[in-house]
Amino acid sequence: MLLNLSFRTMMVSIAALVVLLAAPGGSEAAVNCFDCHDRGNFQKRVPHEPASSGDCLSCHNAHVARFEGLLQTKVKDLCFSCHGELEEKFSQGRVHLPVRQGECLGCHNPHSSNQDGLLKKSRSEICFDCHTELPKKFKNTHSPYAKGQCDSCHLPHQSANDNLLIKDPESLCGVCHTPKAVQQAHPGFPEKPNNCVSCHNPHGSDRPGMIKNVLHPPYEEGCNDCHTGKGTPVLIDACLECHPDVSEQMASSHNHLVRYGENGCTACHSPHAGDDERLLKAGKERHICGACHEATFERRESSQYKHPATDACNDCHAPHGSNYPSMMKNYPVDVCRDCHAQHVAFTHPVGLYTFDPRTGQQVTCAACHATKGTEFPFHTRGDSNKELCLPCHPEH
Repeated sequence: MLLNLSFRTMMVSIAALVVLLAAPGGSEAAVNCFDCHDRGNFQKRVPHEPASSGDCLSCHNAHVARFEGLLQTKVKDLCFSCHGELEEKFSQGRVHLPVRQGECLGCHNPHSSNQDGLLKKSRSEICFDCHTELPKKFKNTHSPYAKGQCDSCHLPHQSANDNLLIKDPESLCGVCHTPKAVQQAHPGFPEKPNNCVSCHNPHGSDRPGMIKNVLHPPYEEGCNDCHTGKGTPVLIDACLECHPDVSEQMASSHNHLVRYGENGCTACHSPHAGDDERLLKAGKERHICGACHEATFERRESSQYKHPATDACNDCHAPHGSNYPSMMKNYPVDVCRDCHAQHVAFTHPVGLYTFDPRTGQQVTCAACHATKGTEFPFHTRGDSNKELCLPCHPEH
């Protein structure tokens, strides 16, 4: 009886092996995926090689998997298993957030597409899916932007330049706008026109010539209030004459007083025109602050848990200077309480009369929470079950 059972088991195993080997490629399951999946979704104008050749199991597990879509591993790792030459490149310079987070499928269809590059939609449609703050057209719109040609100026994955530009801004503008044409468009300009985005919005604006919508009053009235002569630089003192409040803020113990011998104001602000009253050189604080604090933003973007709305740096920090650590707008605990008032009643002791035994400094929310991100829930600095508490409470 035992011999008969073993023989029967062996025959079943051999039969299963024959069925498996009879499948295309020898090692693939003898199952037609298209019995359940619409074949038309895999036969669009631009095919992805594994899908077009029916090699479903190069990416998917047929039975069960740890990853959504029955994928064999994380999407990013799966893509780099074939596109390995891009992995190192996509880790250098300015990396587009979806690329850094491994969200290849946010833009690309993994099977087939009617768009070049296996894109899910046209290039401009994909960009507007995330960049919802940008209008699709302006009263005066830059021609490439109006045509949805975002990749005329920007690289989609990574770049050595800010804002993922193909080249540095001056060289990029010069691709279409010759020096002679630029000079003719700026009659009476005291020097060779440069730094185009100091006055122009590269996408569009309500003003002719795509001049940014909000003009700096001295610029609107003329140049002589700031510029005293050809070749004479406009130093920071000229700015502070009109903005004494900023001068007072920069005198704080923690400040952004940089490049005093030149003009540190123009590191963040345009002296001529901007998209809002702050005259920021870029529309988002993230782009302004990220020019110097890129590592901070990278840490947040790569962390599993982080404080929300970090792009609005000025919600918590004073941009010019403050007498509080990290240039906070107020005493750190009070800054947190502005949004987290419910913690006042039951929070861990914090404030003036509570001291951290590790540093001797007052305990604030930041003693336990890292706003820019950690791998622990509520972005705590350690595992809240043990690791977070023991450094201060070893007796427990």
